[in-house]
Amino acid sequence: MARMFRVLGFWTLVIALMAFAGDMIEMALLFFIQTAVFVLLGYLNFSERTYILMFWGYMVISFVGFTYWTVFVMGNPF
Repeated sequence: MARMFRVLGFWTLVIALMAFAGDMIEMALLFFIQTAVFVLLGYLNFSERTYILMFWGYMVISFVGFTYWTVFVMGNPF
């Protein structure tokens, strides 16, 4: 399970580099931070239950944040 967090770190790094190449600096910084956190957690060797709980917490926070951003910050497109 720890290896999967390192894989998540790799893919967030790929997304961060593509965002940086596309001049989306804020998104790139967000994904660089996620990369650092995922790689760090991948080397801490927690139990599998802990990794699953951390991943669910990450998913809840990211979905709530995405929903908030799309509803309240982006505004109505009409």
